[in-house]
Amino acid sequence: MRVRFAVTLFGLCFTACVLPLLAHHSVAAQYDIDKVITVRGVVTKTEWMNPHARFWVDAKNDDGTVANWEMELAPPNTLKRQGVTRDSFKQGDPVTVDVWRAKDGSRLGHALTLTLPGGQILQFPRGLGWRSPGR
Repeated sequence: MRVRFAVTLFGLCFTACVLPLLAHHSVAAQYDIDKVITVRGVVTKTEWMNPHARFWVDAKNDDGTVANWEMELAPPNTLKRQGVTRDSFKQGDPVTVDVWRAKDGSRLGHALTLTLPGGQILQFPRGLGWRSPGR
């Protein structure tokens, strides 16, 4: 009886630990990594929390209307190791962002580079599942 209970408890604990890993998405599955687009606009919001840091940019469309883009980054700890912090860019900063756009056509992108007002370029880690286009 004790052995059965221990095996069942171990199985439940193992399953609880593995399930979050199954939920993580591949960058290549969500974004078109063979095409980079550029979004120019003003940072409207930033979030530095797991599983991915994010920021939003108001960008003008060709017809003059404004569209709000959500930009996904690596986890905050990964960004910090790369020297990118929550103070690297702020709300109100005019920026240029090179992104892989979401395959579903939404205004969601995986940020690759961020050009700040002074011309400094931040390069972001590519995330899990990244492969070089053409390979």
